[in-house]
Amino acid sequence: MHRKLEPGKLIIASHNAGKVREIDALLRPLGIEAISASTMGLPEPEETGLTFIANAELKARAAATASGLVALADDSGLCVDALGGDPGIYSARWAGERKDFGMAMNRVNQLLGPDAPRTAHFICALSLAWPDGHAESFEGRIDGSLEWPPRGNNGFGYDAMFVPDGYRESFGEMEPDAKHAMSHRAEAFAKLVSSAF
Repeated sequence: MHRKLEPGKLIIASHNAGKVREIDALLRPLGIEAISASTMGLPEPEETGLTFIANAELKARAAATASGLVALADDSGLCVDALGGDPGIYSARWAGERKDFGMAMNRVNQLLGPDAPRTAHFICALSLAWPDGHAESFEGRIDGSLEWPPRGNNGFGYDAMFVPDGYRESFGEMEPDAKHAMSHRAEAFAKLVSSAF
């Protein structure tokens, strides 16, 4: 049985301002008031899961338990085929303590070198958790290729080097509304909406 979400407050179990902005833009038309975990001073749990869904559930459950409210967590990352799926669930960690994604993108590019295939995909897992421990998860994926040098200042993370299949612009060059309409997060979100609303 899927649970339904009622209009009102929902904790976004993330301290990533870019991610919270994207999720808030998707939720606002549904009557949901998104509140970030950082605004509430909730700690970030250590991501010990081995999959995107496991990490999203871990973060959502921790925020729901700490706040007493329903929480939504996102775990997403860039999976590069020629790197065996790395950075994958470690995408944020590749950016280091300072969240330097310029450094992380440079690392990906250097590891690929000039001759490796540059195919990649983004995965997004969204998990809703209730204070009683119930959780539901949804996953989205978008395929594309990696460009160098990075292009565009929109988006966040690895967006500036990722060009989705069928497009010429990188996620970093796309207007936010265009990205929200077709990204990995949009696909996962569409699955969540069809289940929870």
